[in-house]
Amino acid sequence: MTVAAPSATDPGAVPAVDGPTLLGHPAGLFVLFFTEMWERFSYYGMRALLIFYLIGHWGFGEDRAYVVYGSYTALVFLAPAIGGYLADRYIGASRAVAYGGVLLACGHILLAIEGEGAQGGIGWFWAALALIVTGTGFLKANISVLVGDLYDRADVRRDPGFTIFYIGINSGAALGAIVAGYLGQAIGWRWGFGAAGVAMLAGLAVFLWGRRWLMGRGGPPAGARLGERRWGITREYRVYLAGLVGVAGVWWLIQYQQLVGLALGAGGAIVVGYILFTAVVRLPRAERNGIFLALVLILLSILFWAFYEQAGSSLNVYTERHVDRRLFGIAMPAAVFQSLTAIHIIIFGPVMAWLWLRLARLGREPAVLTKFGLGLALLGLGFLILVAGARGAGGAPTPLIFIVLLYLFHTLGELCLSPIGLAAMTRLAPPQMAGLLMGTWFLATAAGNFTAGLIARASAGGTAVETFATVGWTAVIAGAAVVAISVVARRSLRGA
Repeated sequence: MTVAAPSATDPGAVPAVDGPTLLGHPAGLFVLFFTEMWERFSYYGMRALLIFYLIGHWGFGEDRAYVVYGSYTALVFLAPAIGGYLADRYIGASRAVAYGGVLLACGHILLAIEGEGAQGGIGWFWAALALIVTGTGFLKANISVLVGDLYDRADVRRDPGFTIFYIGINSGAALGAIVAGYLGQAIGWRWGFGAAGVAMLAGLAVFLWGRRWLMGRGGPPAGARLGERRWGITREYRVYLAGLVGVAGVWWLIQYQQLVGLALGAGGAIVVGYILFTAVVRLPRAERNGIFLALVLILLSILFWAFYEQAGSSLNVYTERHVDRRLFGIAMPAAVFQSLTAIHIIIFGPVMAWLWLRLARLGREPAVLTKFGLGLALLGLGFLILVAGARGAGGAPTPLIFIVLLYLFHTLGELCLSPIGLAAMTRLAPPQMAGLLMGTWFLATAAGNFTAGLIARASAGGTAVETFATVGWTAVIAGAAVVAISVVARRSLRGA
């Protein structure tokens, strides 16, 4: 691996982070690339197996397994808000990523140590999930912060750098579902979860070894006083102890899934109420209208993720039980097909980015609300394609092509909504509310994941195809309505 520093005399040079570069980017980017790639390998490998592990190993009924799965993924999306706050306020992004990596590795390794099954020793299973949720909270948001810290705000390499990082995320997700999914279902649970644990250890090792390439980025904030002692413990280690308290809290919370739903509902109502109050009372009209649009997008995102996140639960189980999974004559484990979304993103993500840019240059780029409507409609079409394939099979296993097409349309829908929504939150929020609005976006994602578990529960007991049909038509109709409203509103504004 050859690295070189850019020439200060190069007239085309951009404002650069001090230190070595690789392929024109800070060398630290590739440390973060491989750290996140292995972390996503571990997360998505475990996620592909989780619903089967709950049903097949622990003996959960489908209805409860789906709700446990939804509660777990909801907490995974909630935790980074707390981990990000602790990093910003106290220990900095670099220490947070390292600590999160340790917790994640412990959680995945603990999963590989199988309990007795059928509820025996299940406390260790809850502990493993709690470690993974808390570790994700410390690592997930902060590693993205580190990527941004490698570049000056005006650096033209910033967006391409995040694109490279995004490829790492989806490469890890695809590999994790294929490798851990295959090992877990074809050989044994401990092999699949063990592969996820080894991957997380690899990611942690890469980060600890390569942290010097970050050139001091991600350190604690000014005035953090990490060495300050109270009760004989430094402030830095008090944060780490708080993380362990968080593990205990998640361990308890995840066993009572209804409390997760209540917490999401109450928290969402408080946050949205505060945002509306602030918008109406304190903001000028232009900023207030931006907040209203952002809240509409956030509500639509809950519906999208509630349907989209059937992937790891009800769709995963349907693939296992009702799909012809033969690939080149070999029957593949269902978990392996969880890799399709990540593979489609790697292939079609650059295409969609080019398409939006091309339409923008022609003055024909759709409005953000139109893109959200298209995303919902594409998501619904994916479900309806699967329903058509299932019904057309006449009781025989559904041909594999229909699962491939379902995940293709879901990916295209995600590309119309997820990155667009993130960009919209940063654009629509006034500076004093940017963090709050972004946090609300992720709170909505968590709510969507929890709702996904409730929808999946409705598919239990042999009603999956009917549930998918209802979900598909709901998404298509909602998407078409959103597109129509957006087009009419845009034309009205032009004619005003």
